[in-house]
Amino acid sequence: MLSGKQLRRAEYENSRGVIDLLVIPLTNDKDRIGAIVLMHNITELRNRDRALVTKDATIKEIHHRVKNNLQTVSALLRLQSRRVEDPTASAALAEAVRRVASIALVHETLSNQSGDFVEFDSVLDQIVKNAISLTPRQIKFEKLGEFGAFDSKVATALSLVVAELIHNALEHGLAESGDLLQVEVKNQGKSYTVSVVDNGAGLPADFNIEQSANLGLQIANTLTKNELAGEINLSSNGKQTVAVVSFTAN
Repeated sequence: MLSGKQLRRAEYENSRGVIDLLVIPLTNDKDRIGAIVLMHNITELRNRDRALVTKDATIKEIHHRVKNNLQTVSALLRLQSRRVEDPTASAALAEAVRRVASIALVHETLSNQSGDFVEFDSVLDQIVKNAISLTPRQIKFEKLGEFGAFDSKVATALSLVVAELIHNALEHGLAESGDLLQVEVKNQGKSYTVSVVDNGAGLPADFNIEQSANLGLQIANTLTKNELAGEINLSSNGKQTVAVVSFTAN
């Protein structure tokens, strides 16, 4: 173990603990005359490392199971929608499936990474992909800016809000005219402004989100205020419709 002039380091573990062993050879010209042996008890450090790994694995498993449960709920809703003859009821079930899928997407992201923060740009990409795949028209999508990472609470609420605004733009604004859907995010520190823009039909002249009967917009409005502690506004200028969500992420 002491041969040569290089430092040698190793860890030794048994049922009583873990020792970090460092051996420093001492030489005189070409002859080895001894060695300095340093031993450090790192049992507590290794126990903390194992606890962190176990905690991280447990959190990932929880998110994985939540995702699977949500996917089961979606499957049951789809099955039920096939048995419903009323078009209104069938459409409502389809909307529920879409909303459950948005929540499941966040948990799927969390189950595949460490920590409790979600890289929201990848979530948005999937939301947009899913939404555009359901529309028969050719829609061009643009994303301006980067969201970065949010904690799971903010990410879940924001994913639902953005999904509802995107769906509203595709279903109403871009249903018959226009071809551009744009999502822009700006931030100053922890303050974020998210804009969902379309160049479609526009809003009614007397539109007021607080009085809107649209369930998706009601959900977006409620989540923005209650979960994100933010504000939401929709406006049209004749050329485009803009939905703006402002909030602060802790």
